[in-house]
Amino acid sequence: MRTAPHDLAVDSGGDGFAVTGSRPRLSWKDPVDRDIRSAYRVEAEVDGATPAVAEVDGRRLVPWPFDALGSAQGVRWRVRATASDAAWSEWAAFESGLLDQDWSASWISPVEPTVGSSEDAGYGKRAAHVLAGTFTVHGDVVAARLYSTALGLSTATVNGERAGTSELAPGSTSYDRTLFAQAADVTTSLRTGENRIEVVLSDGWYRGQVGAFRLPAGWGTTLGARAELHLRFADGTRQVVRSDATWTCSGSAITRADLMDGQTLDLSAAEAEAVPVPVLIDVVDAPAIDWSPAPPVRVIETRAPQELRRLPGGAWIADFGQNASGWIRLSDLGESGTRTVIDYGEALDRDGDLCTSHLDSERPGEAPKAFVQRDEVVAGEAGGIFEPRHTVHGFQYARITRTDGRPVEARSVEMRIVHTDLVRTGTFACSDDELNRLHEIADWSFRGNAVDVPTDCPTRERLAWTGDYQVFAPTATRLYDVLGFSRKWLRSVRDDQLDDGRIANFSPDGRRIKQHLDDQFAMMTGSSGWGDAIIAVPWELYRSYGDEQVLAENVDAMRRWVEWALEQARTTRHHARVQASPDPEPFEQYLWDGTFHWGEWTEPRQRDADGNRIDPIKDDPMAWFMADKGEVGTAYLYRSTATLARIAEILGRPDEAAGYAVVADHVAAAWRQAYLRADGTTSTDSQAAYVRALAFGLIPEDLRDRALDRLVELIRDAGTHVGTGFLATGDLLPVLADGGRADVAYELLQQRTAPSWRYMLDRGATTVWEDWEGIDEHGEAHESLNHYSKGAAMRFLHTHTLGLRQQEDSIGWERVVIAPVPGGGITWARGTHESPQGTLAVDWRIEGERMHLSAEIPSGTTAVVRMPDGTERRIGAGRFEASALLPVAAGVPAG
Repeated sequence: MRTAPHDLAVDSGGDGFAVTGSRPRLSWKDPVDRDIRSAYRVEAEVDGATPAVAEVDGRRLVPWPFDALGSAQGVRWRVRATASDAAWSEWAAFESGLLDQDWSASWISPVEPTVGSSEDAGYGKRAAHVLAGTFTVHGDVVAARLYSTALGLSTATVNGERAGTSELAPGSTSYDRTLFAQAADVTTSLRTGENRIEVVLSDGWYRGQVGAFRLPAGWGTTLGARAELHLRFADGTRQVVRSDATWTCSGSAITRADLMDGQTLDLSAAEAEAVPVPVLIDVVDAPAIDWSPAPPVRVIETRAPQELRRLPGGAWIADFGQNASGWIRLSDLGESGTRTVIDYGEALDRDGDLCTSHLDSERPGEAPKAFVQRDEVVAGEAGGIFEPRHTVHGFQYARITRTDGRPVEARSVEMRIVHTDLVRTGTFACSDDELNRLHEIADWSFRGNAVDVPTDCPTRERLAWTGDYQVFAPTATRLYDVLGFSRKWLRSVRDDQLDDGRIANFSPDGRRIKQHLDDQFAMMTGSSGWGDAIIAVPWELYRSYGDEQVLAENVDAMRRWVEWALEQARTTRHHARVQASPDPEPFEQYLWDGTFHWGEWTEPRQRDADGNRIDPIKDDPMAWFMADKGEVGTAYLYRSTATLARIAEILGRPDEAAGYAVVADHVAAAWRQAYLRADGTTSTDSQAAYVRALAFGLIPEDLRDRALDRLVELIRDAGTHVGTGFLATGDLLPVLADGGRADVAYELLQQRTAPSWRYMLDRGATTVWEDWEGIDEHGEAHESLNHYSKGAAMRFLHTHTLGLRQQEDSIGWERVVIAPVPGGGITWARGTHESPQGTLAVDWRIEGERMHLSAEIPSGTTAVVRMPDGTERRIGAGRFEASALLPVAAGVPAG
């Protein structure tokens, strides 16, 4: 049994060991039931020096209490409470990275054709380069750290051995302002005498293709890398090896490398043909180097194919049974010169062949852009192994075609699942196996899109759309520790913010819309529900992790966004409102209806008289573009302004807080005057409108029941089917349950026909679809089949089915509510959440007419337990058990 603090951590990323900046923040958990603000004593030893001791308050994200760290320092630390009999924790360790001002290595670049010249292979087709340096080691090396970064995608080796385990380094950032480095322990790779460092460099996020239409990334046209190897010897001496003018560049066996399109490896090329030439020195313009707070991207799992079968034409289809992000690792490449082509996708056609046409992209009046994910390998004399680490794909299926006609053996094919190595913090299981499966596919969908940044899909676009993560972040925090991952991404959101305050549709924004305001896409930048991520995501992180710094980091960007939106509300009106009345009503200055909004997005498709699905964007793009989406815009303007008021209060800005609170009240009043009828119904009268209004608190208390009744009526009118889209689906089930209609929520979860979640299961979904009918009644695929937004509804299984959630005014899980809402025939549920205080666990079961519940509460947390019969108990840390009669309304079969 623990009696001392444990789970010591710093707020940083790191590959194999934590790497921080000069002032890390410290966190730990305490099994003893002390108040979260209790005093503790921290002891730290830096580079083996005499330990320093400091007293601190709290145990969550505690500021570094000692002198700022210098570059490349090793730290051991431990902690205990200040009570005289308190026990010390075990020692923990981390290192500071090589700080920007202390880098002495040169930026080196390969010699290559000028981008856009006739010799340039072009975007998506360029080869990778090998940058290499040699050095001599004299003596016994006891520690070696390779610090590296790049403008491009880099993989490093020392004497042919891989440096570290991170993939796709240095990651996706807004390269004009932010660049992260990696640190790897390469001690065991060194040898006495001559040694060699190689960095393989390709276009990556920096200079590759971007988005559905494969447009060139706009960060730069010249690749670059920077590396320093710091050696420490047994006799106490040190040596630093730097990238400099002595390094050389040469061609590589990777003859094509693009993150979107794929990679080609030619192992048959003779090494003698790769004649090295001197690198170029300091020809790139790079931002300051920093250290990421996020975990690295890694190979997380390896899977064998569930099925491998031959097509009539000779190609082979490998089915891995799971849609995910990553690549194929292929051995048995055949004799020298044998070419193997691997095409990746997430659907099969009626003949069982790979189908990717549903991922093609098209604009009105233009030919479709065909979707391609293709790797190729040409075998060398020794056969070798192919693992394409300079690209990444979204797929469940791979079509493998080889020129020698030999069979593809299952043992030679592996799926390598690649994404950010997030720590799981939430579990859920219940008596309904299909609900467990729905939870699982939502989890997989997020994993497949957590590839360094939160993307929309790992296939067609692979962009970190702000709206996608805004709707899913509250679910992500229940599944994984996403604090560092999200903070890293939010830095890019701030980097890409337009001068006028607009938030880019996605970040990092390789299209760099802030520099191309005449682009048509710039007119579609600044949408409610998307730009509001700059407020919604930090607020969720603050509530989940108690991180006030994440608010401070983003508050200026929040204010600029809200002020821009308020200005648009004051100065623009929707054309329909202008036609109805040339002179605006006074309240209209708070209506945000005169600029572009994406709107609810991907609501269930209506059908025409012949049963064909109607696509409003393709059928009449101008009408869709010009439609009045002010109900959505004004609702989000209210929520963001009200949240900003709360954030300003937390950050000690009372005047600002009061001002935004008043404005938020005006926006709410304007929404009600424009969109709410006297009987509690809305002028939009859609499921999404009622869900949003009820979830955001826009419906007055005396009208909430009528609005909820109308929401239920609309659900019933749709045959008890969900009618929400991108923005409102995550709030649909909680709104119903909190309004006393959990029965309807569970009926929606049980619905099997489209649109519904179980329809996805019945059609073989292994991840959540973008379109409610991603695979239609004819078996044809539509849109992305890995798009986590509609999976946000699975948070309901944690907050209501399991019944574990924070109190409304709690941060960092200091105060929780345990209030299971049984229904849908579920007879038991159990789950855990690894909160900043420790593990919360809830387990309930129904036996006969009673519910039996047990809970585990960690130190620093208090809980209110509400049983279905209305009884309530307040409890502290420890184990709790209760039993109560079930009301008839619970809908659970007796016995």
